[in-house]
Amino acid sequence: MLMIRAIVRPEKTDAVLAALMDAGFPAVTKYSVAGRGKQRGIKIGDVTYDEIPKMMLMSVVRDEDKDFVIQTIMDTARTSEKGAFGDGKIFVSEVEEVYTISSGVKEGAVGEAA
Repeated sequence: MLMIRAIVRPEKTDAVLAALMDAGFPAVTKYSVAGRGKQRGIKIGDVTYDEIPKMMLMSVVRDEDKDFVIQTIMDTARTSEKGAFGDGKIFVSEVEEVYTISSGVKEGAVGEAA
């Protein structure tokens, strides 16, 4: 299992969530974040805004679904054909175990009881 964390522009969040839902991946946690990337924020006149608001979307998927989910997010979150600074990042990491709190069941793979 893999955890995919995608940091996207706030205005792209609903489209990404809808695309994931349509693709069969409805389980997503979202929360507001702020930060900056390589561009070091945005300078408007004499003022530099170095904490840019973004949304983080987090989902756990099977290893074999990784490439499809990443491509779905990229295709939907990108602001133009070539993309632009500030479109976001995707991070992928291993998930060792998953537990469902209500049942106490430890899951072997997403959606499968061990």
